[in-house]
Amino acid sequence: MILEHVAIWADNLEVLKDYYVKYFDGTANEKYTNVAKQFNSYFISFASGARLEIMSRPDIPANDNDTVTAQHRGIIHLAFGVATREAVDEKAKQLAASGYKILSAPRKTGDGYYEFETLDPENNRLEITTPYIV
Repeated sequence: MILEHVAIWADNLEVLKDYYVKYFDGTANEKYTNVAKQFNSYFISFASGARLEIMSRPDIPANDNDTVTAQHRGIIHLAFGVATREAVDEKAKQLAASGYKILSAPRKTGDGYYEFETLDPENNRLEITTPYIV
């Protein structure tokens, strides 16, 4: 069994789509629109086969979860894997240079990864990670 996709409600589909296409090499499908439900979405596909669905509808309330300081139960981050520690470092530099907040600088974690944490344009928490040998 595989995890087929993860879905995120968004305020600005176009900005979020462009972010994942530009910085994470995603490929977006054509926008799906259901006029009757005022629903719009994109599926963004990645080389690994994983997909991210970003969706919008005007009646969806804001999320009360503060992904930086006051996290709550439930899904809290997406993790993107890269091949090397250098790739982790480069992605952190690229995002920081583009104005995206780096929550924690690249570092070794106690569970065997080298990673950093950041936020996408809608404050969804992301980890960019690679395994390291202890």
